[in-house]
Amino acid sequence: MLLLPCPCCGLRDQSEFAYGGAANPRLPPLNGRSGQADWHEAVHRRANPRGPHRELWYHAMGCESWIEVERDTQTHAILSARLPLSQEEEE
Repeated sequence: MLLLPCPCCGLRDQSEFAYGGAANPRLPPLNGRSGQADWHEAVHRRANPRGPHRELWYHAMGCESWIEVERDTQTHAILSARLPLSQEEEE
């Protein structure tokens, strides 16, 4: 069981959240130049990192916010949690 620190609601059980996947996936561009093999690699053969990893979680049974969690995939320790930044804020 994981306890996730929601920036809006405080520490909550992971059962209140829905996992949204990696926060920084590397997907092929949507410009028509990527083939089926590129998408197969990106979706089914992506890296499975060991150590700190950024993930998105949706607080479905709480404030209904998406949060970005940095979690160590080896120890499951939660390193940080925040509301995700927009692309403009990241640049």
